[in-house]
Amino acid sequence: MNKKVRTDAVRHLFEAILTLETEEECFSFFEDLCTVNELLSLSQRFEVAAMLRGHSTYLRIAEKTGASTATISRVNRSLKYGDDGYRLVFSRMASMQDIIADGED
Repeated sequence: MNKKVRTDAVRHLFEAILTLETEEECFSFFEDLCTVNELLSLSQRFEVAAMLRGHSTYLRIAEKTGASTATISRVNRSLKYGDDGYRLVFSRMASMQDIIADGED
């Protein structure tokens, strides 16, 4: 992670997130924390990442998620050169396998 992001404030946020135990708790916390657009943008990037892992084309991803090619490209760069955070989470989430598999031709 970028050293500029490793601040006490970010650590406190992550500590708070790690206390959440249920999906309903996540909905409550993130609805309070984020605007609707921020939350939708985060979830869109996550779905884009899953579809890229499943080898979907940019066109297919854009059609399904509404993401711009710039967003898809940014997520793709994170998948290729990032800290492997997406890979870690996807490996732990059985439900993401359907989205990833949807992209496989």
